[in-house]
Amino acid sequence: MAAEPEILDELRRLRARVPHLTGALAAGVDGLVLAHDTPGVEPEGVAALTAAALGVAVRMADTTGQGDFRELLVRGVYGYIATYAAGHGAVLTLLAQDRVNVGRLHLEGRRAGVRIGELVDAHEASVRAARQALAPPRPQPPARPLTVRTRSARGPGTANARTTTES
Repeated sequence: MAAEPEILDELRRLRARVPHLTGALAAGVDGLVLAHDTPGVEPEGVAALTAAALGVAVRMADTTGQGDFRELLVRGVYGYIATYAAGHGAVLTLLAQDRVNVGRLHLEGRRAGVRIGELVDAHEASVRAARQALAPPRPQPPARPLTVRTRSARGPGTANARTTTES
């Protein structure tokens, strides 16, 4: 993915801004890793689990009438896993120690999710545009001749008039 270096830069800046953040991962909603800064953690496994949790969270939000998915927070004995929507096709998952400032985590996670979403959505839009530009034009059906129908004025008192040309 061409946007991967920019996403990775955003993940690293996020880790620098939030104390006690131990990992950051951007993934597609399908569970494929886009970029990660997760030392000591298997990024593919986290991305796959994020996709599974996202599916449940989206369904819960929809079923309960809470609207589109925005974020998911899981708290374990040793820390937090926070997942934020990142545009239409991606999510941001953050791993943090138990002593993280959760308010700061949400503030920075939401902001980073917006920026990563913009990067991913812009990249996907450029890929679609490039595919359309390279695709052969669709064949157009042959044009049919235009058929014009006219009515002759035939009413009472109107005779069939024929015109002939004599030479």
